[in-house]
Amino acid sequence: MFMYGPPTSQQAQQQPTQQQVAQQPQYSAQQPYPYYPYPPMPPMPPFPTSPEEELEMLEDYKRALEEELKDIQEELESVKARIEELKRMIEQGK
Repeated sequence: MFMYGPPTSQQAQQQPTQQQVAQQPQYSAQQPYPYYPYPPMPPMPPFPTSPEEELEMLEDYKRALEEELKDIQEELESVKARIEELKRMIEQGK
């Protein structure tokens, strides 16, 4: 079966077994990997049709920003407190 003798151990390790070959997915030229260069854009919000609608939208947006700002300020305060706590621990350890 072998023209030049049995394969060396290095050659045997390089050749995959039939089971390994069966487990590897087969790709053909007709089925290339899917390519998605950019994620799809989110839909644009509707533009207000009247000044009243724009005012309502802006007031809602302002409320959302204020809530986000409050959350960020609370997080900042907890980070500052942890920094001070760690500084005290380090000073006590010296």
